[in-house]
Amino acid sequence: MKSTTYTWSSPAAPNPAKCDAARISEVRKIVGIAGVLSLTLWLAFCFAYHATSSAHIPELTMGYTLVEKIATLHAVGDGSPVRSGDFVTVRPLHVMTHDNTGAVIPKFREIMKLAGRTDATAQRVADPKQMVFAIDHDIQNLSSENLGKYAKIASFAAEQGIDHYPAGTGIGHQVMIERGYVRPGRMVVASDSHSNIYGALACLGTPVVRTDAACLWATGTTWWQVPPVARLKLRGRLRPGVVGKDVIIALCGIFSRDEVLNHAIEFAEGPEGGLSAMSVEQRMSMANMTTEWGALAGVFPFDETLRSWMLARADESGAPYSRADVEHLWAQRDQFAADEDASYAAELTIDLSTIVPHVSGPNDVKVMRSLPDIQRERVKINKAWLMSCVNARFEDLVEAARVVKGRRVAPGVEFYLAAASSSVQSRATASGVWQTLLDFGAVELPPGCGTCIGLGKGTIKAGEVGISATNRNFEGRMGDRAGLVYLASPAVVAASACEGYICAPEHFEQIAPKSSIYRPVTESARRESISVIDGFPHRIKGRLVFLDKDNLNTDGIFAGKHTYNDALTREEMAKVVFENYDAKFTSIAAAGDVIVSGLNFGTGSSREQAATALKHFGIPCVIAASFSETYKRNAFNNGFVVFECSDLVSHLRSSGTCSGRTVVVGDLEIDYRRSIVIIGGKEFQFPPLSSVAQELVVRGGAERAVAARLGSAV
Repeated sequence: MKSTTYTWSSPAAPNPAKCDAARISEVRKIVGIAGVLSLTLWLAFCFAYHATSSAHIPELTMGYTLVEKIATLHAVGDGSPVRSGDFVTVRPLHVMTHDNTGAVIPKFREIMKLAGRTDATAQRVADPKQMVFAIDHDIQNLSSENLGKYAKIASFAAEQGIDHYPAGTGIGHQVMIERGYVRPGRMVVASDSHSNIYGALACLGTPVVRTDAACLWATGTTWWQVPPVARLKLRGRLRPGVVGKDVIIALCGIFSRDEVLNHAIEFAEGPEGGLSAMSVEQRMSMANMTTEWGALAGVFPFDETLRSWMLARADESGAPYSRADVEHLWAQRDQFAADEDASYAAELTIDLSTIVPHVSGPNDVKVMRSLPDIQRERVKINKAWLMSCVNARFEDLVEAARVVKGRRVAPGVEFYLAAASSSVQSRATASGVWQTLLDFGAVELPPGCGTCIGLGKGTIKAGEVGISATNRNFEGRMGDRAGLVYLASPAVVAASACEGYICAPEHFEQIAPKSSIYRPVTESARRESISVIDGFPHRIKGRLVFLDKDNLNTDGIFAGKHTYNDALTREEMAKVVFENYDAKFTSIAAAGDVIVSGLNFGTGSSREQAATALKHFGIPCVIAASFSETYKRNAFNNGFVVFECSDLVSHLRSSGTCSGRTVVVGDLEIDYRRSIVIIGGKEFQFPPLSSVAQELVVRGGAERAVAARLGSAV
């Protein structure tokens, strides 16, 4: 493992350049025409520049959110403040990749090759200090193929001078936080959907996709649309025994109808100091699972609680930063704090004093039940898991050990344990907490993702029921799709493993969570038609295949167990599409069919195969009521068309004839010139595809678009 001392100074500015104001203006005109397709409009423009944000935080006028201020800091250009909805080229402080580094390397090589940089000395990443590799997902796989892939990643890191943390170091997000790559007021991204966790440290953490990562390696920059920002005020204080995991599970269940889809969440202090009393570890759990809530980011403020946590870390042996570094950031905190008169797309509140432990599921993050309710049913379990980037830190292990001390795991229950990192495990071992959990009967696994994504030991079997401290329980994600998985806090998982059924470690009365939401009324954006460019089809015809499911997640589209098998051919990928949603899909659907589905299609992981596998199957496009922004980013980055048409989905659902998981409805026609879908003589309007979106499809994706621009710069 390469060990480096992380410095807290602003990044150097390799090849500084400023965007031409006239070209920015022209692109923003294009953006305004079709803002609905936010993932595509800036991409063809943004990678042309090799500049970085200025070394200081720009002076901003009042009325800006925390997210807008951090985005402004990292925007490449003239330093002008940016607002929600703006498309910007950003230079993140860091970009992390994990096992998927093995798939990003050939993408990067292909970009450089297409750009005419065939000599090995010319195939250098733009800024090796920006990149971090942390191997964590398939680390129990000791096959020669997987170990060979890990060796290639290590070799590439050494060749390029990139910080590399091998298997066994810990989960990448935990490593990023422990090793000091994440800090307040900055933007850090990862090719993983749970990079939202960085928001616990007042850092703008948001996911990118594999193609983005390759482009970042090549240019140091990527495109980003500043999302709408919602503010969530935390009022009241948590009851004893209630933790951040309970709060975020409740939020996912209460606001489960796209209220914050593709938003950034800013957590704010409400009356009675609820936020200030919440530990940084609890904030990590909440920020982490804003992903499952549907958000692009979840950011906490830089307050006294975070300052104290960082100062305590600075006092530890081998700390990645000093107390002086922390105090320097603290002195700047007002410059990246939300203004009092900032404008938000939505204002939410939740009364923490009304939260009791909750569970999600089974097999659905947004189905939420309180512990007092489900405990009465004595739901028998076969497995329990304490692991993952959301809940396997020292504080979580201490709480679980408190519950199980002096007891044994219930007969017929398997309890699996993995720390978030080797550092966490070492601390737990030194304190005796780890041994308490092992004496209880826990099965020790290495610090990594493993079972959370259905890889390695301890996966769920058909007919089994499990309760997990992980962040996802999608059908089939943690093993067999015929198994049932619930999500809960570490204490609830531990108590359930003790008793053999889902329960809390102490008694809680049934209380209905108190919450509210206010969304300001805004004017609808004006739509304008855009011409179909050369090479893009004017019309397509095919069968409409309806998948009547909201929140159809990436595990349902392309199972996690296939994600890190880089040897899969396109044909093999096509054969396993939707196997966790409907195993009969590939026998019902055919190449040329158009898929239509419900709200928040593609939620979950940032794995790009959930888009590319459909393309390989021969699906020309997906239409949905709404999409995960990360899924849309993956789709267009790989030249695959998706668009929203909620009226069509409502029509299909109201017809009452679409029963079943995969239903062939009839013939459909898409007229891209008129932006309409035609079925059964009825027409349904959809937002017009921008010329830039069309160009990405015609070119075959972002890699070729970026390579063309790099080549023209040689």
